[in-house]
This record gives sequence, structure tokens and C-alpha cells, in this order.
Amino acid sequence: MANITRIVLTGGPCAGKTTALTKIVEHFTSLGYQVFTLPEVPTMFTAAGMNYLTTNKGFFYQGEKATLEIQMALEDKFYRMAQECNQPCIIVCDRGTMDISAYMEPEMWEELTRAVGTTSAELRERYDAVLHLVSAADGAEQYYTTANNAQRYEQMSEEGLRIARTLDKKVIKAWTGHSHLRVINNHDDFNAKMKRVLKEIGGVLGLPQPIELERKYIVKIIDQLPTDTIENDIIQTYLRTNDADSEVRLRKRGWQGRYVYVHTTKKKISDTEVLVTERQINNSLYEMMLGLADPELHAIVKHRSSFIWQGQYIEVDTYRGALTGLVILETKGIEEGEPVKLPPCIEVVKDITGDTAYYNHNLARRNAN
Repeated sequence: MANITRIVLTGGPCAGKTTALTKIVEHFTSLGYQVFTLPEVPTMFTAAGMNYLTTNKGFFYQGEKATLEIQMALEDKFYRMAQECNQPCIIVCDRGTMDISAYMEPEMWEELTRAVGTTSAELRERYDAVLHLVSAADGAEQYYTTANNAQRYEQMSEEGLRIARTLDKKVIKAWTGHSHLRVINNHDDFNAKMKRVLKEIGGVLGLPQPIELERKYIVKIIDQLPTDTIENDIIQTYLRTNDADSEVRLRKRGWQGRYVYVHTTKKKISDTEVLVTERQINNSLYEMMLGLADPELHAIVKHRSSFIWQGQYIEVDTYRGALTGLVILETKGIEEGEPVKLPPCIEVVKDITGDTAYYNHNLARRNAN
């Protein structure tokens, strides 16, 4: 049976998904992969006469229920097709099941998933990775257009841009909890955004990737963070390894009383490339593997606040325990020479980009007994 990877490509309106799909097919086909791209089901339904803006609650519910059922069926059929291939396969979904939840009240979504016989957690777990492309409406307004989607109701106006930004954040919230959710920033150079998409998928496939320099700062939070901030609690435990070029860790991420457990291995294969392998594990395996913790390293305990600011995805980690008082802001995928955009509620204390003393692994060692 073929090795099959399922990926969701999602994001707010005018995020670049159509171009990204073309780039994905071209790039990974040239590497020997069979790439299947599944169309956006709500667009198909809209073209066929479905009105997602209807005030008829019953009609809306049945349309959304049908959208979810067709989305799941389409994915399942292509997965079965991929099982018969003689080469590794990538199934890329133009939006996935959880996107549907962003367009309705939570109560209706719960009712709908019960009727279909599934849950939000099960729907997230259908995919190996979720890549969220930030809408051009947030930080790249000059590139926002409705010309390539006649069905789009987030028009090019202040109100339309506001709706687009709100939807963007609702979609991220819907996918929060997936073990491999990556948010792809906007850039003045659109090609940089596309390169990041290919890099993230390459990482999921287990291909060596260039070592990425993350922008990092010690900061103070001097005012309220944006209202759409997503809050998570993280415990990161490092495991023993005999390979000096490898780092093995467990991560427990919690939000709204739910937890996801991830086992990660990072292996440096050259001065410029790293191989990262991630897999989601269950609570029982997580608890068992904690027995392999490196006694020379403390667990990293932190509270993470994540939000989009002017098209850039920002994570603010407030450390607990031995590192109480340390607050680090991090953002990825910023091109060389590109400015980092920070909200007024954040005050930079020190730029620590590239300072290995502030890598989590070294922070754990520095505070070990």
C-alpha cells in the first residue's frame, strides 16, 4: 500500500490557496509523489444553488450537513484510491471538515456533528497537517481581491475586509488542537509565502529542510493582548538520547480542558539542514514515555498566547516554574530584511534572534540541578 499523507490547505478569503495548490502539484509531482487535490466543497455547493447566507435555519442546517457529509465522503474515496497507488501519495484538501464549523454557532455545529456521527476531535485527526494561509485582508490589504472567486461575499471594502479578518481568525480557532497546525504569514513577496507552504509540507513528508531562523525577542506585555488571542498551556519534556545531533521531546498542549500529546525528533544532518519527525500519541503512551525523561533537563512549562497581527502570526510564551518572569515572543517565516510587526501591547526588551542560550533545550539545561 502507498504511503499516504493527508493535508488541509485552509485560510481566510484571498489567502493564496489556489496558487499554492498549483505550486504543490508541480513541486511534489517532480519529486515522485502522486498528488491529489480535492476541490472546495462549499464553492461547489454555492455554484449548484446553495445559499449559505440564507435566513432559513432548516435549509442552512441541511446544506451544512450535506457539505460535511460530501467533504468526508470525497476525502475517503480519494484515500481508498490512493491506497492502490504504487508511489507515495499526498491528498491536499482545499479546506477541510473543521472549516465548516467557522460559519455557524457552536451549538449548531455540535448538533450537526452528532447527526453525522463524529466529533470535532475526530475530524481534526483525519489529517496529518493543517496549513493555514493568512488572508491578504490582514496585513496585505493592497493584494486583496475578489476577482478570482465570484462566490465570495467578503467584498473589497472596509466592511468586507473586516469580515475576511474575522473569518480568518475563526478558521484558525476551529483547527486549534491539531498537532501540526502551521500558520503561514503574509509577505510583500508572495513567493515567500509559497516557499513556506512547500517547506512545511516537505517537513510533514519527512524531507530534510533548511534550518529556519526564527525571530525571537524577550518582551513585556504592557497592555491587553488582541481579543482574538488563542490561549494554550504547554509542558515540554526532553527525553534521553545518545545522539549529540538529535533532540527528542514530548509536548503536552492543553486548551479549554482538552489535551494533545506530540512526540518530536529533531536531527541536524548538516550545518544548514534539519530533519524533523512529529507524531501525535495518546495519553497512555505519553505517560509511559515520561519515564525516559532526561534527568539533566527540567521540563519547560509555559503559557502560549497566539494571534495574527498585520498578517504575521505571533506566539508569546510566558514561562512558569524555574523560568517564571521570562516572556519570549516568536514568529516564523519572516524573510531576511522584512520587519517584524508588533502590536502596541508588546514592549521589546531584547532581540534574542539566533541566541542559542534561549533555545528551549538550553533553557531547560540552564535551570537543571
